[in-house]
Amino acid sequence: MKFRPLGSPAARVSSIGLGCMGMSIAYGAADEKESLRTLDRAAELGVDLLDTADVYGVGANEALIGRWLSSRDRDTVFVSTKFGLKRSAATGRVDEVDTSAAYVPVACEASLTRLKSEHIDLYYMHRRDPAVPIEDSVGAMAALVEAGKVRFLGLSEVSPQTLRRAHAVHPVAAIQLEYSLFTRDVVEGEMLATCRELGVAVVAYSPLGRGMLGGALRSREALSEEDNRRRWPRFAPENIAGNLALVEAVRNVAGEIGCSPAQAALAWLLAQGPDVLPIPGTKRRRYLEENVEAAEVILSDEQVSRLRDAVPTDAVAGGRYPDQALTRLGH
Repeated sequence: MKFRPLGSPAARVSSIGLGCMGMSIAYGAADEKESLRTLDRAAELGVDLLDTADVYGVGANEALIGRWLSSRDRDTVFVSTKFGLKRSAATGRVDEVDTSAAYVPVACEASLTRLKSEHIDLYYMHRRDPAVPIEDSVGAMAALVEAGKVRFLGLSEVSPQTLRRAHAVHPVAAIQLEYSLFTRDVVEGEMLATCRELGVAVVAYSPLGRGMLGGALRSREALSEEDNRRRWPRFAPENIAGNLALVEAVRNVAGEIGCSPAQAALAWLLAQGPDVLPIPGTKRRRYLEENVEAAEVILSDEQVSRLRDAVPTDAVAGGRYPDQALTRLGH
């Protein structure tokens, strides 16, 4: 495994991480035994960057990671988790955001308990409540660093202006953003320029377009009834066929490179700069192994361009989130 700095010379993590959300929610039925085996295999392969959040399964995902961590050398794993999103007791949906200074330490203590850990390596604000000054939220997060409960701070899906304000209060090591061949406008441009000016790493979530760029999905009908992707626009009946056609274009380029579509998509992200860190999610060892091998795929400038051209931004059909979720982004 190759390694990259994560926004600070003091933080060095595997160039490809592991998104753990799908082990508990979103992509069909959970399989704890296979998830734990996948975590074991990740450690064997040198993947040390694990990503979770308190809202994934209402703490269930953090608890899963905690059970696994209890049998590991804690210093060999770099755990990132998030706070701020809350599941409403009234609706059962994730439609509340709390980033108040008072809530930050409460959320952190709950995450530490579930993770069975004395510290969190990277603590993200998952979404921002625009009614709460970012200086208040980050000030409370910085207090956790001073107390030794958190090592590095991160933000997720905020604007470049918010990132600058936050960074002025306490150094931000990483910002987590959706970034893939399917979703480029979120990062490229002002956001990426701001990150590089400030020395902030870009942690790319959904780097395989929520699995679509992996190439295994052939139709909407292949998604189980409990799979959340059924309600996401890019998987809608009117959009999925066109998006799968773009995946075929990626597959054609990947075939010429000599790798899988997933590996080509991840290698493309790695080629965007040493400060870009993809965290493809999976709960299965075979996909983990395929993803990890992408770190060994070195693309030429021509291949990078061809992969970009295979997925024109204006050809991707549907938004990246349902409308309600979109309102929580970019504050």
